[in-house]
Amino acid sequence: MTSAANTAARTPGPDHPITIEPNPHRVRVIVGGVIVAETTAALTLREARYPAVHYIPRADIAADLFEPSERRSHCPYKGDARYFTVTAGGLVKRDAAWSYEAPFPAVAAIAGHLAFYPEKVDAIEELN
Repeated sequence: MTSAANTAARTPGPDHPITIEPNPHRVRVIVGGVIVAETTAALTLREARYPAVHYIPRADIAADLFEPSERRSHCPYKGDARYFTVTAGGLVKRDAAWSYEAPFPAVAAIAGHLAFYPEKVDAIEELN
């Protein structure tokens, strides 16, 4: 398989559905007891059988607590992701967050947003 085939965008469909919807709740992310992200403008992405993921606008993160890491990955449905280490409350959580800087057209709405691994943060809360 060529590298071009590895990076080509796949279109979500019945065999691999992806939906993105505005989240009606306040979404808060906590690391080391510190709120590192909080928004009322989160997007919730649901992909195939994976758990839902909340994407938070960059404007609503505590940017000074985030450091880009060396890690990168590729999703055939979303594009190339870069990762961030979060340092807060005396904790360093490597690659706890990720972002698709230039996502494929089918998921363009998540551009400018970050998502978090639930197991790498204290909590991802949805508040009324």
